[in-house]
Amino acid sequence: MIYWACMFLSVLVASFSQILLKKSAGKKYDNFIKEYLNPYVIIGYGMMVGSTILTILAYRGIAYKNGPVIESLGYILIMFLSYLFFKEPITKRKVLGNLLILLGIFIFYI
Repeated sequence: MIYWACMFLSVLVASFSQILLKKSAGKKYDNFIKEYLNPYVIIGYGMMVGSTILTILAYRGIAYKNGPVIESLGYILIMFLSYLFFKEPITKRKVLGNLLILLGIFIFYI
């Protein structure tokens, strides 16, 4: 059970890191160095490294075939996080795409 929790936590951490990186990309910076060495980018990439470590730990106890299926839940999570943090609309196309992802997960585990 701990390995499954690590995999889901990995997806959560990766999703939040993408939100931080997107927040950084939306800002204007004075120079090249500040664009790539600011707190959002450093923390975002640090979280990506943490997500990778969690995924590696999770693969010690779950089958490799389950990893990509669980990772695809990140797309769904990012849709909701983008709505919360950036006020991006949840369109019919996004809902349809996420429903297809959920359908694929459902079919995979049947």
